[in-house]
Amino acid sequence: MTQALAGVRVLDLSRILTGPYCTMMMADLGAEIIKVEPPGGDDTRQWGPPFVNGESTYFLSINRNKKSITLNLKRPAARQVLLDLVKRSDVLVENFRPGTLEKFGLGYDRLKEVNPGLVYCAISGFGQTGPYREKPGYDVLAQAMGGMMSVTGYPGGPPAKAGMSIADIGAGMFAAFGILAALRHRDATGVGQVVDTSLLETMMAWHTYLATAYFAAGKVPGPLGTAHPSIVPYQAVQAQDGFVIIAVGNEQLWAKFCQVTDLGHLAADPRFATNKDRVQHRDECIRLIEERFATQPMAHWVEVLEGAGVPAGPIYNLAQAWNDPHILERGNVLEVAHPTAGPIKLPAMPVKFSATPAGVTAPPPLLGQHTDEILAGLGYSEADIATLRADGAI
Repeated sequence: MTQALAGVRVLDLSRILTGPYCTMMMADLGAEIIKVEPPGGDDTRQWGPPFVNGESTYFLSINRNKKSITLNLKRPAARQVLLDLVKRSDVLVENFRPGTLEKFGLGYDRLKEVNPGLVYCAISGFGQTGPYREKPGYDVLAQAMGGMMSVTGYPGGPPAKAGMSIADIGAGMFAAFGILAALRHRDATGVGQVVDTSLLETMMAWHTYLATAYFAAGKVPGPLGTAHPSIVPYQAVQAQDGFVIIAVGNEQLWAKFCQVTDLGHLAADPRFATNKDRVQHRDECIRLIEERFATQPMAHWVEVLEGAGVPAGPIYNLAQAWNDPHILERGNVLEVAHPTAGPIKLPAMPVKFSATPAGVTAPPPLLGQHTDEILAGLGYSEADIATLRADGAI
């Protein structure tokens, strides 16, 4: 079946995580991704351990379905190659510090002269404008300055970051969303535009109900561990042999929860009559629940709660999560053959399409693997390619 983005060509000048994640999402949906790398390659090719037969697992995780060409943009001939590629492309993605491509004469104003329909996506740490535009963009900085670390962790503990690079990955997702919106506009008008997003603004956008609560009440939230600021009980509670996550999101679930856990006296307690009351008396409510949960193992409570329709579950480590039968049956683990790393497993695209399925058609590329193929497609002869190579342009 034809994929949703078949026929879309993307020049991917990005590196590390946020840009490559964006273009991998588009690649899984059928876009042709030409990954433009410097002669030394994307930095993440060297990040590790672990390595598999010399290949960085970090790089492998976010660069499937792409073609790699090396271009040394310090050389005029390489810049001309990039312009030739821009003429034949729909999208360009970069995540350099703002102003970097302009120094090479390859900023948006120049590129739109070559291709007025180009969608130019710039992902940075802090955006293309504003007093922080020159700051380097790192996930941990965005989590810190975007307030995420202030609400992560436990009360009284030090600031904590998320265990995954959520600012990088989130910005990549927002970038893909923005690119698709800009492509729809381009298809209707023939005119491209700049899509500008950042790691910091991704963190700010994810505040959602925390932000509106702060705007309304002026109260600065702090960390609550696994708990929710507006719902109780909605967190991990300690059982006899570990922790169980419970999510009692309304009064009907609270009544069921109390009934099946033999905590009917809590349902009758005016301190816990409504969610608002339970939030007010959070500590005492959770203490009484944990006294009861300490009498039985995790598996018992998960079985009891799920049987009553109360959302509950275990806290998995990654090995348990990736071997869960539901995850496996849903096709969330992909296996692809890499020319040097051999068979590798990767997380699948998390969106299922009934008519235009996502998929993997190629493993992550070797450095410069498709340079000659791409140049030949632009009309460069073997002699031209040899000249570019001798010049150090590729």
